[in-house]
Amino acid sequence: MQNALLTFLLTSSLWVMSSLPAEAKDMISIESKQQADTLLDQLHQDASDANWDSYFSLYHANAIFLGTDATERWDMKQFSGYARPTDGWHYEVKSRQLLQFDNTIVFDELLESASYGLCRGTGALQLTDDGWKIVQYHLSIAVPNEDAKAVAKLIKEN
Repeated sequence: MQNALLTFLLTSSLWVMSSLPAEAKDMISIESKQQADTLLDQLHQDASDANWDSYFSLYHANAIFLGTDATERWDMKQFSGYARPTDGWHYEVKSRQLLQFDNTIVFDELLESASYGLCRGTGALQLTDDGWKIVQYHLSIAVPNEDAKAVAKLIKEN
């Protein structure tokens, strides 16, 4: 079952990537870069402040959040139910890369967390009538290659 799911996810990812325009805009417009940076910086600030109304306004209504646990694939209603009872979380942005494909910006950022150490946030922004909105955000823990087998073994044992 896991192999079938993995095959499906990889095939789906390749299909999505092949459907994107052949050339991304290496030079994202200054305006788009500023808007994307502002949105993502606001996302992290709102999470740190537990300002959930503002935080969730940055997402598209049909967005998906993928957390660090394999069970955490949440639509906005599910994610809101998880987040709102908390006091928030803080991730410091160490670096961010943006790549624009027409009305979509894909991003990856290295984040530092007191709880989880070095993490990576990846996702996509879509330009809507209301401006840029997050359509997917994926948070993962950056596991050093030399520790990957030990971590994989721990996961397999659970």
